[in-house]
Amino acid sequence: MINVTQPSIGAEELAAVGAVFDTNWLGYGPRTQEFEELFAEFLGVPADRVLFLNSATSALFLAAELLGIGPGDEVVLPSNGFIANANCVVAAGARPVFCDLDESHLNPSVQDIIDVLTPRTRAVMILHYGGYPGDLEKIAALCAERGIALVEDAAVSIASSVDGRMCGTFGDLGVWSFDSRKVITTGDGGMLYVRDPEVARRARRLAYHGLEDRSSFTTAVKSPHLWWSFDIEDVGRRLIGNDITAAIGTVQLGKLTRFVERRAAIGRRYDRAFAGVPGIRTPPPLPAGHRSTHYFYWLRFESLAIRDGVSEDLLGRGIYTSWRYYPLHRVPHYGATDAVLPRTEAVSDTALLLPAHQSLRDDEVDLIAEEVIKAVQART
Repeated sequence: MINVTQPSIGAEELAAVGAVFDTNWLGYGPRTQEFEELFAEFLGVPADRVLFLNSATSALFLAAELLGIGPGDEVVLPSNGFIANANCVVAAGARPVFCDLDESHLNPSVQDIIDVLTPRTRAVMILHYGGYPGDLEKIAALCAERGIALVEDAAVSIASSVDGRMCGTFGDLGVWSFDSRKVITTGDGGMLYVRDPEVARRARRLAYHGLEDRSSFTTAVKSPHLWWSFDIEDVGRRLIGNDITAAIGTVQLGKLTRFVERRAAIGRRYDRAFAGVPGIRTPPPLPAGHRSTHYFYWLRFESLAIRDGVSEDLLGRGIYTSWRYYPLHRVPHYGATDAVLPRTEAVSDTALLLPAHQSLRDDEVDLIAEEVIKAVQART
């Protein structure tokens, strides 16, 4: 089966894990700190603002807590987002308010967000669909002007940027994912960026039970008397990453440029294959100054029936396709099934994700394109 996404891991990652085993220290430690520092350097932000956590979902839930989101608050977010985006809002007792999207880059425009703002809006949470930054600068400016917090779910946008500034650093908080399907992986894991240094310090406490220090060894060096005693300012949980996964992440981060270059080449190969084919619409070119991870490659078809037929035909040929993300406003639990989001629904009913990971061979890309074209032509 040719998958939509899959990790690219090998001997170097395995050797890095072995090196951690040799130290006999598997938890949060020097490898985790190194990964945080390297990632902060990659983003161009201070290292003390970056935390390696056990998942991007944990980072989103922590972001909601850091912002003090709670009952009576509203958080604006696109409906074509991951379930964790809405769950962290609902779990905080707040209300998710879903906005529509621009049908070209599949991110909300600044006007889509303005259309659903109310006096109760506490935060805006956006993702950069498939790695496309979207109207990021305008949305960040809007939030700053109105005093609304901005959370960037940059889970799939680790190498995406606008005019050299990395996605995830425009808002008050940014989140990246390293799960098994992302551009780089740690198996499970996520990174959180917090712009405000005091809030970042609180985030570190909340990520480890509310404790200021993560090891009594550290406390012993500072105070050799009753170093096992402690006090807390916040009641936290255990959300931190560890040296095993961080070691994998450090190796993967070193391969990121090569991964993204391959993904971009796959996108260009698809573009050439589908150019001028009736009934197939490809992703738009990136605006000047925008860079993408090229995490998703999507096609638009003329109808739901054609899209579903193409997907079924490809599955029969051993090619897995999918659509991300199922519109959250259609999920009854979120209480927004009456939301009117025509562009989100049109995209959800006619778009399909093709395999686009960096491990794809050129002959596999060509085969996928040929099968898509055959399936469309059989239905038009």
